[in-house]
Amino acid sequence: MVERSFKQRFVLDTSLFITEEIRRDEETLEEAIDRLLDLIATARLELDISCYMPPSIHSELTTMLDDRPVSEATRSKLNTWVIRKHPDRYTVSIPADVVYRFVDEMSDRVDRGLRVSEEAVRRAETSADELVDDHNHMTEIDAVISDLRDRYRRALRQGVLDSREDFDLLILARELDAGVVTEDTGIIAWTEDFGLRYLHGKDFPALLYDYLEAVDAVDQLNHKREE
Repeated sequence: MVERSFKQRFVLDTSLFITEEIRRDEETLEEAIDRLLDLIATARLELDISCYMPPSIHSELTTMLDDRPVSEATRSKLNTWVIRKHPDRYTVSIPADVVYRFVDEMSDRVDRGLRVSEEAVRRAETSADELVDDHNHMTEIDAVISDLRDRYRRALRQGVLDSREDFDLLILARELDAGVVTEDTGIIAWTEDFGLRYLHGKDFPALLYDYLEAVDAVDQLNHKREE
C-alpha cells in the first residue's frame, strides 16, 4: 500500500450495482459488477478507501442479484470488499428542521395523491367496461386503474425517502462522514438536508480509477484483472 492515503469513505446504494450506466459496451451485468468490485478492492488496498453498505441495502441488493445471472464468485467478492455495517440510529442526530420539512412534504404529497385519486374516480365514472387492449385483456376501467397506480406512485414516492433502506443509507453516511453513491434521485435530494456529499453511481468507477491513476496504482488493478 502506498504511504499517501485518501482515507475516504463511501456508502453504496443498490442502484450503483444495478444501473446500466456503469456498463461498458457489450458488457454484461456481472462483468460490470466484477470490474467495479476490483476497483473497490484495489482502492481499499492502495489508498485505504473504504466502501460501506447497511445490511438492509445489502439484503436488497442480493435479492435483486438472485434474479440475475451473477456468479457466487462475484457475490463473494461483494461480501469481501464492501463492508456491511448497521447505522447507529440511537446516537446519530438529525436536525429537527429536517424532520419538520419531511412531515410537511408528506402532508403535501398525500393531498396530491388524493387529487390523483379523485381524477381517476371521475374518469372511471365515464369509462366503459370494454376491452381497449385485446392482447392484455385490459378494459377502459383497467386502463384508468393502471394510470392511477403510476401517477399515485409518482405523487407520493418520487423524490422522497420512501423506505427504511434509504434512511439507513443516509444515517450510516452521516455517522461515517461518508459520501453517498447512488442513482436514486430521492436519496440525492435528501443528501443536502443531511449535509452529505454525494456522487452519481455512473461516475463512481471513473472516480476510483482516477484516484488510482493519480498514485500510479492502475498497473496493480490491471494485473489483478488478468489473474
